[in-house]
Amino acid sequence: MSGKAPAKMAISTTINGQTYDFLCEPRQSLLEVLRDTLQLTGAKEGCNNGNCGACTVLLDGEPVNSCIVLAVEVHGHELTTIEGIADKGHLHPIQQCFLEGAALQCGICTPGFIVAAKALLDKKPNPGEEEIRFALAGNLCRCTGYDKIVRSVKAAAERMSGNGSLKQNPQPTQTSQQQAQQQQ
Repeated sequence: MSGKAPAKMAISTTINGQTYDFLCEPRQSLLEVLRDTLQLTGAKEGCNNGNCGACTVLLDGEPVNSCIVLAVEVHGHELTTIEGIADKGHLHPIQQCFLEGAALQCGICTPGFIVAAKALLDKKPNPGEEEIRFALAGNLCRCTGYDKIVRSVKAAAERMSGNGSLKQNPQPTQTSQQQAQQQQ
């Protein structure tokens, strides 16, 4: 080995509608460049091997795990990160429904789920539950579980189509023991 750092390459790409020109080493992942070079820290590093989906971004409209895409591969392409989902300071309906539906806890997986959900709803505005679960299968959540996430994506689809608002979570029903305590 020569000990010399590899030559950096000049990359030009569009991220969230804005042109970015940057230098990167051929070995650098897209996630590394997004977070460390461009300061777009919304995509999270989870597993760093393409298994958890926390770093999902859209590459020409298709969801990809940015930790296993080389930054040099995005030259001349269009990216959308979680930072580009909201519109002029207003949450996207998917983001709003995740918030209202309590579809997040620690938040590490949330950007990846929202970006993957956007890719789905951009192609299929009214997916069924099975389609939602299939589209989100590459994203892992270790603390919330998937039911709230799936319900939030469905609610976002309904809201985006103009067919309603987010359904409120039903109040927990009282157990017979709680009812007996109230009667005493």
